[in-house]
Amino acid sequence: MANIKSAKKRILVINKKTEANKSRKSEIKTYIKKFEAALAEGNLEQAKEYLTICEKKLYQAAAKNTVHKKAASRKVSRMTIKLNNKVA
Repeated sequence: MANIKSAKKRILVINKKTEANKSRKSEIKTYIKKFEAALAEGNLEQAKEYLTICEKKLYQAAAKNTVHKKAASRKVSRMTIKLNNKVA
């Protein structure tokens, strides 16, 4: 455990940020799973809705450095390709 006051404060801040990041990542994973399930069922309209939600959430997470910017783009790109392959 830290002895210095500023180090103790940083520990508290880090814990808060860790919780926020976990929450964001978990929410994104949930929407990705819902997208995959909608695709598997063949429900393309629902899949499109989930894709837009996932895209928004991923880019927001990237803006807050929860997820790397290029990782977010890659995930969105791959999900879009999956959706387009099902439509075509």
